[in-house]
Amino acid sequence: MISLYVKCILRQNGSIERGRGADSRVDTAMDDQTFLKGIQEVAADLGVTHRTLRYYEDQGLISPQRVGQTRVYSRRDVARMHLILRGKRLGFSIRDIRRFLDLYDADPARAEQMSLLLQQVRTRLSDLEKQRLALDETMTELREMERDAAAHLARLERG
Repeated sequence: MISLYVKCILRQNGSIERGRGADSRVDTAMDDQTFLKGIQEVAADLGVTHRTLRYYEDQGLISPQRVGQTRVYSRRDVARMHLILRGKRLGFSIRDIRRFLDLYDADPARAEQMSLLLQQVRTRLSDLEKQRLALDETMTELREMERDAAAHLARLERG
């Protein structure tokens, strides 16, 4: 759980420094404050490593807030990580996931996002069907080879 020290600082300041370097900005929306979690808790909850969280931060897909050197994750960051991990599990690229998340932020009606999602899902399903056919063909061929090899060995043993 995020340290009591960090929560106290957040309550005192009423804002949190976000980002890094010249790109940092101040977020005054503190309604998510009760949810704030540290990297250890978020990593454990999501079943990922700290390195995974830092990777997606480096990729610009999540933007944990910072208090000094401490990363503080909001409900939004965790929700985005759930979407990222689901997208990766379903075989989508980082580029596809980024486009989807960018549309989520830019399109309040979600029409463009849903259109892109539908297109990506159909493409992925088509790719998986092709892979399934290739696997079925390979397995059929391997079973034939197994049967032929076993029959050949049986003939050799009978003499």
